[in-house]
Parts: sequence; structure tokens; C-alpha cells
Amino acid sequence: MKRDPGRDSPYAAPPPLPRSARSLVVAAYALLAVAIAMDLATNPTLTFSPVLATAPVLASIGTRRARVPLITGLLALAVVAPLALADPDVALAVHLTAGATVLAITLVSTANVVLVATRERELLQSRSVAEAAQRTLLRPLPERVDGLRVAVRYLAAAAEARVGGDLYEVLSTPYGIRLIVGDVRGKGLSAIETAADVLGTFREAAQVEPALGTVARRLDAAVGRRQAGEEFVTAVLIGVPRSGGPAELVQCGHLPPLLWHEGRVTEVDAPLPDPPLALRNMVPGPYRREHFAFAPGTSLVLCTDGVTEARDATGRFYPLAERLATFPDLAPDPLLDRIVADLRAYTGGALSDDAALLVVRRER
Repeated sequence: MKRDPGRDSPYAAPPPLPRSARSLVVAAYALLAVAIAMDLATNPTLTFSPVLATAPVLASIGTRRARVPLITGLLALAVVAPLALADPDVALAVHLTAGATVLAITLVSTANVVLVATRERELLQSRSVAEAAQRTLLRPLPERVDGLRVAVRYLAAAAEARVGGDLYEVLSTPYGIRLIVGDVRGKGLSAIETAADVLGTFREAAQVEPALGTVARRLDAAVGRRQAGEEFVTAVLIGVPRSGGPAELVQCGHLPPLLWHEGRVTEVDAPLPDPPLALRNMVPGPYRREHFAFAPGTSLVLCTDGVTEARDATGRFYPLAERLATFPDLAPDPLLDRIVADLRAYTGGALSDDAALLVVRRER
């Protein structure tokens, strides 16, 4: 499995301030400098020294180093004395109050930076634990499985997004090659636990159950036993026979797969998809199986909604099928590189949700 390399470490520096925020901070520093200059140049009965209390607050914006507001505040405190000498007609109590205010706000700003930095480290460390669990769960896939070439990508979301429950697996079984792509409704460790249950059940059931619909029913029961509130899993199950015949599809509320061959893209959809896993009791009866042609030289593209719900600057969703139709004929691995690069360019580099992409190409 290849992952997007842009993850933050628990000790990463904070992201740079947006340009508009930087402009406001610079303007505030400029006003502070103007106030000091006016204090030195105007009536000795008037002082602007209280405005020096804004210096440590400004210095604390966008930093995670406590010494930045602390040093800035101490320098501002040192400026209070020259201003007091420049304004001899101002009451001493006013200058003392200004100095005390600068010192107090310096300490508060420094403490706030320490608190924010500590909370961010704790949050990123928790996320790292969840990501490590997810990487253990999503085992690397072989490049070739019984006449199929396989490639997968897991795209990490933006730093502020929580870890998702995207899942995938490709298995060689006595009944042909079976694969699954799914997405747990929810985020965080609970979603990863549900994904672990689904994958564990799939890895066992796919090897012993002759019917793909029975595999889906066992997955539904596994998710239902968790009793995790309104949690459910969308999934698509595919069976590919070794004999070269048509492939089989069981669609459980998930995005339909795409068949890609020589620039043509076809959606493989079930006329009546089954409900997501854990919601089967809403629609009684057996799972519906659809068969579709999967000829040699054709690639099957599956993904989670982190791909199709990615948006550009105007809010439009990423049109995977349309983009796929414009790509040259590529093997699964370079095809996924092309899709990922195009998706990143479309969204400006950031995703709002984790996403998984799986491509299998039939070679014989």
C-alpha cells in the first residue's frame, strides 16, 4: 500500500498564517510603532505606554514557542521606562499600571502558547496511534493475484481531519479472486475497529463461503453485532473467476465500480443495490448478485467517497469518470499515480476526508 507522504508529525511546526492574517498582524505592529513614536514626540502630559501590552499578544499569534511572546513582552516592558521619562507630567501610577499590564499579558500569552502547543502534540500523537492501527489493518496488497494486476493508494486527509474507516482487500480464494472496498460511517478509532471487524470477517468468509451473497450477509451480521449506535458500512464486493468468465458484483450502498478500457469508462451498477452493512434487516431477502463482463486488458477502478466528494475551489465534486476517460492506457500503478496527481491539482492539494483507490487489471 502506498500512502500520501504529507502527514504531519506530532512535533511539526504550525502551518503558516494565511496572507490576510499576516497583513492584519503587520498592520497591528505598525500601529504599535506609530503609538510609541507619537508618545515620544507629543505632549509630555500624555502617554501611550498601555498599548505596549498588545506586543506579546501579537507575538503569540502563529507560534508554538513560548519564548517568543515572553521575550517580546519583556522588551515591551523595558520600553515602558523610557516612555515614563519622556512623559514626566503623567502620574507615576499610570506608568506602573502600564508596566503591570504588560507583564500580566506577557505571562498570559506565554501560558496560552504553552497550552496550545501541548494540546496540539496530544492531538497529533493520538492521530498517529490511530494511523498506525489503520496501517496495520490495511495490509500491503500483492502486485499480481491469479491473472490480475493490483494497485492501491490510501490518501490521507488534511491535517485537521480525523482518521477515517476506509477499507479494502484482495484475496485469492477457492472460488476465484475476491475483493472488497468499503467505508465506515464515522471517524476515529471506533471506525477503525469496525473496519477491522469487516476485514477480519471478509478474510475468513471469502475463503469458505461459495456464494458472494453469503459473504456479504456475514459481513452485515459482523457489523450489526457491534451495536455501535447508527454506525454502518458501505461496501462493494467483487468476485473474479479464474476461468475468465464474467465477474460478480454485490453492492451494499457503496459507489459503483468503474470499468476502464482504451479510454472508455463504464459504470458497473446494480439496478437495485442492497443496503449498507448493518442495515440488511431493512430489506429482507437474499443479496442481489450482478454479473458483468471483465475482459482482459480492462481495469476495474474502485474508490471511497473521499475521492468523489473532493471539491475544487468552486465547490464542484471531483468527476472521476470524466477524468479517467481522458487518461492514456496505463497499468494500475501508474494509473493511480495519475489519478492522485490529478485529484490533488483539482482540490488545490487538500482533501477533507481520507480516501482509498483500488485498481485491478485483468491480464488473461
